[in-house]
Amino acid sequence: MNVIELSVWQLSIAAALLIALAVTLWLTHLGVSRSLLIAALRTVVQLTLIGLVLEALFTMGALLWVALLALAMLLIAGREVQARQQRPLSGAWGIGIGTVSMFVSAFSVTVLMLAVIIGPEPWYRPQYAIPLLGMFLGNTMTSVTLSLDRLTEAAWRQRAVIEARLMLGQRAQQALSDVRRSAVRSGFIPVINAMAAAGVVSLPGMMTGQILAGSPPSLAVKYQILIMFGITLGSGFGTLVAVLLASHRLFDGRQRLRVDRLRPARH
Repeated sequence: MNVIELSVWQLSIAAALLIALAVTLWLTHLGVSRSLLIAALRTVVQLTLIGLVLEALFTMGALLWVALLALAMLLIAGREVQARQQRPLSGAWGIGIGTVSMFVSAFSVTVLMLAVIIGPEPWYRPQYAIPLLGMFLGNTMTSVTLSLDRLTEAAWRQRAVIEARLMLGQRAQQALSDVRRSAVRSGFIPVINAMAAAGVVSLPGMMTGQILAGSPPSLAVKYQILIMFGITLGSGFGTLVAVLLASHRLFDGRQRLRVDRLRPARH
């Protein structure tokens, strides 16, 4: 396959344009230039490091090292879910719900894709396992974060309405039903939009990468369809599990709303 190499100076051009964008944002006092530069720096450092790790991992190919890297990815994703919410649940629940929901969904879908559908030898072959898990985990993280953020923020803002419903005799999950429905919808929006726009508005990342690497477009399309379905499954089940667990945590054993279990909003 004839892949065009990218040199450091070519990447520097893109970096210079990004810095120019950050300067423009700073001059207009929009308040996101610092976050943009930090995110860009993290992108460079993290991708460089993971590139070195993957090269070593591809050489070894041992299940133990694949599992350790997958575990590290899961724990980092769980931490990011909590960090991106305005009012996350306090204590271990704040990280635990996101981590558990992503483990149940993204990990299960990855193993299913590898062992049943794609079938590399061995099934945990890192060239397949790590990229698939990264795509499923990253998209599931986004959906879980959006759904939990909507759930906890709405529960805080509508606490008077929820408590009034409880006093009228509704069960906890009945009183929270509208909030929970809105939270699940928020988690599903990114994947539904991605599927609806795939091939019409945008060419998804994996398909674009395969085509740039020289794969036939027909093969790239098949893989992309499989990936889109896998992402939807992971994000969908992850959203459902996260919302159900968090909804349960918002109430105590006596069906009382416990907004004190939420951290104060960040400003």
